[in-house]
Amino acid sequence: MIETRGSALRPLARALADGGAEPVLLFVEGTAGAGKSRLLRELADLPGTADTARVRWRCGADGGPPEEAEHRRTPALWLVDDVHRADEDELRRVRRVLEGLAPGSAAAVTYRPEELPPPGLPLGAPPVAYPSRLTVLRHRLAPWDEERVLRAAVEAFGEGCTDGAVRRLRELTGGVPRVVVDLLAVLREQRPAFTGTAAEVEAAGVPARLAELVLSRTHALAPAHRPVVWAAAVLDGPAGRDELIAVSGLGTATGNDALLRALEVAALAEPAEGRYGFAVPLAAPAVRASVPGPVRQDLHGRAAGVLSRGQPVPWADVADHHRAAGRTRAWLRAVERAAETAAASGRRQQAVTLLERTLATPGLPPRSRAHLAPLLARSAVTGLRSDQTVEVLGQIVQDASLPPAVRGELRLDLGLMLCNQMGRFPEGWRVLETAAAELREVRPGLAARAMVALSSPYWPGSSLDVHRGWLAEATAAADASGDEPMRTAVLAGRAGLAMSCADPGAWELAKELPAEDADPACARQAARGLCNTADFAVWLGFYERAEDLLAAGSDLSARSGASYMEYNALGTRLLQEWWTGRWPGLAERCEEFVAATADMPFIASDAYVVRGLIALAQGDWGEAATWLSQRGTIGTEELPVPLAATTAGALVRLALARQEVPAAAEQARAAWAVVAGKGVWPWAAELAPWAVEALARAGDGAAARTMVRDFSRGLGRGDAPAARAALLWSRAVLAETEAPAGEDRGGLLRAAELYREAAAAYAELPRPYSRTLTAEAAARCVLAADTGTDTGADSAAVPAADSGPAPTETGDTAVPPNPAPDRSAVAPSDPVSGRRPSAVPSDPGSECPATLSAIAELEDCAQRFTELGAVWDAARARALLRTRRPAKKGRPPGRPSHADGLSPREAEVAQLAVSGLTNREIAATLHLSPRTVEQHIARAMRKTGALSRRDLAHRLEGTS
Repeated sequence: MIETRGSALRPLARALADGGAEPVLLFVEGTAGAGKSRLLRELADLPGTADTARVRWRCGADGGPPEEAEHRRTPALWLVDDVHRADEDELRRVRRVLEGLAPGSAAAVTYRPEELPPPGLPLGAPPVAYPSRLTVLRHRLAPWDEERVLRAAVEAFGEGCTDGAVRRLRELTGGVPRVVVDLLAVLREQRPAFTGTAAEVEAAGVPARLAELVLSRTHALAPAHRPVVWAAAVLDGPAGRDELIAVSGLGTATGNDALLRALEVAALAEPAEGRYGFAVPLAAPAVRASVPGPVRQDLHGRAAGVLSRGQPVPWADVADHHRAAGRTRAWLRAVERAAETAAASGRRQQAVTLLERTLATPGLPPRSRAHLAPLLARSAVTGLRSDQTVEVLGQIVQDASLPPAVRGELRLDLGLMLCNQMGRFPEGWRVLETAAAELREVRPGLAARAMVALSSPYWPGSSLDVHRGWLAEATAAADASGDEPMRTAVLAGRAGLAMSCADPGAWELAKELPAEDADPACARQAARGLCNTADFAVWLGFYERAEDLLAAGSDLSARSGASYMEYNALGTRLLQEWWTGRWPGLAERCEEFVAATADMPFIASDAYVVRGLIALAQGDWGEAATWLSQRGTIGTEELPVPLAATTAGALVRLALARQEVPAAAEQARAAWAVVAGKGVWPWAAELAPWAVEALARAGDGAAARTMVRDFSRGLGRGDAPAARAALLWSRAVLAETEAPAGEDRGGLLRAAELYREAAAAYAELPRPYSRTLTAEAAARCVLAADTGTDTGADSAAVPAADSGPAPTETGDTAVPPNPAPDRSAVAPSDPVSGRRPSAVPSDPGSECPATLSAIAELEDCAQRFTELGAVWDAARARALLRTRRPAKKGRPPGRPSHADGLSPREAEVAQLAVSGLTNREIAATLHLSPRTVEQHIARAMRKTGALSRRDLAHRLEGTS
C-alpha cells in the first residue's frame, strides 16, 4: 500500500551485491505514519541479496539482537527501526554496530525527526565517528500527493471518489500514508455506504491511531502548557506565535515556554515558517473534543477577538468562533459581515452556504431571520446551487410576522430560483405573481422585477399575450419607481421578448443595454439581458450576430458575479456549436458541463439535449433517448419551450426511425400543442419537419397540412431565418408524402425543389447538418421520381450485394417490407408513398442529367455526414446510393472476396451494431432485411474474433 522511491533502495542493493564493497548506512526519516517500517520490509526483500544475513532491530521494544550479533564480521543487512525510541544504552550499541559495519554490509536506520531527543541527531550526541570507508545517506519520506491519494482511494472504493473528496482527503491527512489508509478504512466501514463526496470525508471523524498519537503527545506536556495545543486546535489551522499565545490566554512568557515544549514533544509542528499547528490537520478535532466545554468556549471567544483584529478580517471564521463561544448577537453580526464581504468579492456560493446554515439554525430570533434572509436570496438568485436555499426561503416566507416588503422581496427571489435554477415553472410562476402583488405598493421597483420575470415566454404555460401584458405592467412600475437597475431589468425583458418573437427591433434594444455600467445591480441586469437576447438570437438562427452578444454577456456576468448567467451562456454556446457543425469534442464538452452542474441539473438542460442530438446522429439510439430524457433528472415537459420542442423533434425522429409511427404522431401532436399555445412560432423550427412527417405517415394528412399552414401564419413577417428554413423543409416533407395522392412524379420533383430551397437556406445560416439532411432528401425525391422511367433494366432489381427484400424510405427512415417467403429480390411498395426503390440501370448512360446530379449530390451528402461524424446518416445515404450505382466495369461476376478482412458492408453494419442499433434498426437504415444484418454481424464477429457486440466494439477500435 505504501510506496517508496526506488532511489532509496539502490545504494544498499549495490553494497550487498558485492561482498567486498564498501558498506552503506541509510538513515530513513519520516513522521509518524510516513511508511518507514514498510520501507524496511521492502529492503528485507531486496532481490539478488538472498545470501546476505538480515539482522532486525526494533529499538525500545525487544532489547535488540543478541550481543554476539553486534560483533558480526561477515556481510549483513541491518534493519534498525524507530531509533528515536532507543535509550542511552541501546543507542550506544547501535552506534557501535554502525561504526563497525563489515565490507559488503549495509544498514537502514529509521526515525521520526519530531521525536529525536537532540533535534537532527538520530544517533544522539556527540556526533558519530563514521569510518572513512562508510557511505552515509539520508532519505526523507515525503507525504503522498493528491495523485497518490487518489490511487489509494481507487484501491479502496473503485472509481467512486469525486475530485473534491480526494482533495479533502489529502488536505485533512496532510498526505501522511498511514493516516490516509486509516481514514479510508473508516469510510469503508461507515453506514450508509460511502458515496465518494467531500462532505462524507469531512464527517468521517478522526482515525483512532491518529487520535491516540496526538492526545498522548498533548498529555506529555505539563498541564500549564497544554492550552497552547488547545489554542491550535480551536484555530484549526497554522497560526503565528503571537496569535497562538493570545488565544491560549497564557501570557507572553508562559506562552513562549509552552510553545517550545509543544514543539519538542511533537504535539505541534511548524508546517510553514513562523506558523504553528498540527502536522496532520485532522488531529485538531481530536484535541478540540478533549478540551473541557467552558475552557473551549473561552478559547473560541479569544480566537474571535484575535481574528477580528487582522486584515482582512476572516469574518466567516470569526462568526464560527462567536457561535462556539455562545455569543449569539456577535455571531449573527459576523455572519452578516461575512456574507456581504463574500458577495462583494464574487464568492456568492460561499455567502449562500454560510447564510443557509445560519438561517436553518433552530431558535433563530425572528428579527435576525428577517434581516439575513434577503441577503441569502440576493446572493443565491444569481448563483448555481439553490435547492437548500429554496427550502429555507420557502419556510421563511410563511412567517406572517415578516414585514410585507421583506416577504415580497423573498418571494421574488424564491420565484426566480424556482423557475431559473430549479425548473419548477408552475410553482415559480405562482410565487412570482404573489410577489408582484405584495410589492406593487410597497416596493414598485422590485414589483417591476417580478413582472419582468413573468414577461419571459421561455417557460411553459402562459401564452405570448399574457407575457406582453406583464411586460407593459413592468414598464409602468419601473418608471414609477425611478429605480435605475429595475429600468435596466425592464429593458432586458423588452429586448429578450422582442428577439424571441423575431422582431427586427430587438437588435436596437440590445444595443441600449449598459454593458459598461459601474453599478453592480445594473450590470447584473444588463448581463441577464445580453445573455438571454443572445440565446433567443441563436434559436432564431443568427449565429454570427449572436456571438457578440454572447461574448459581452459572458464577460459582464463574470465581472458582476452572476454565475447562473455565465452557465446559461455556456449552454447557449453548446447549442450554437451543434447547429453550426462545430462537433469535434462537443460530446465531451457537454458531459463536462453536466458533471460541473451535477447538483443543479436543470442548468445543464442544454447540454443534455445537445449530447442526445449527437448520439442520435451517431446512431447510438439508446444513448440518444437517455440524454434527451435528461437522464431522468427532470421531466422533458418541465424544459423551457424551445428546448422542449427541440427534444420532442428528436424523439419523434427517433420513433419514426424505429417504425413506431403512432407513438411518433402522438408525441408530435402533444409537442405542437405546447408551441402553439405559447405562440412563439420560431421555436417550432426544430419540431416542425419531423412532426409533419409523423402525422403524414400516420395517415393524418389533414393535420399535417394544418400544421404547416399554422407554422407559416405564425411566423408572419418575423425575421427568423432558422424557422424560415424549417418551414421550407416542412413543406417539402408534405409535398413528398402527398405525391402519391396527386401527380406522382411532378409532386416528387416539387418536393425536391423545396428541399433544395431549404438546403440553400440552411447553408446561409450556416447549419451544415440540416443542410445535408435536406439536400439528401432532395436527391432522394429526384431518384424516386425517376424510378418509373428506367429503360433497359428490370425495375425491380436490387444490388447483388444485398440479399433479401429491400425496404424503402420516406423522410428520415426506412419502412421494412412484408416478409417474402421465397426471399425474392423484388422490393415491395412503400406504404406511405406507394413507390418502390429505384432500379439499378444496366447502363449509366441511360440516366437523365437530373438523376446523375442527384446521385452526385447524394455522394456529397454521404461525405459531409461522415466529416461531421453523423454515422447513422452517412450509412443511410450510402445505402440509398447503392440502389442507384451501376456495377463497376471490369468487375468479375459475383461478390468480391473479403476472406480475411471485413467487407465494406460488413464494416458498415458492424459500426452501426456497436453504436447501439438493433438488427431491425440497422435493417431500416441500410435497406436490408434483419436476416441479412444478422449474417453480416455474424461474419464480422467471426473475422475479428469477437465474442459479443461489446467485444466487437473493442476489436473494431483495435483495427482502426
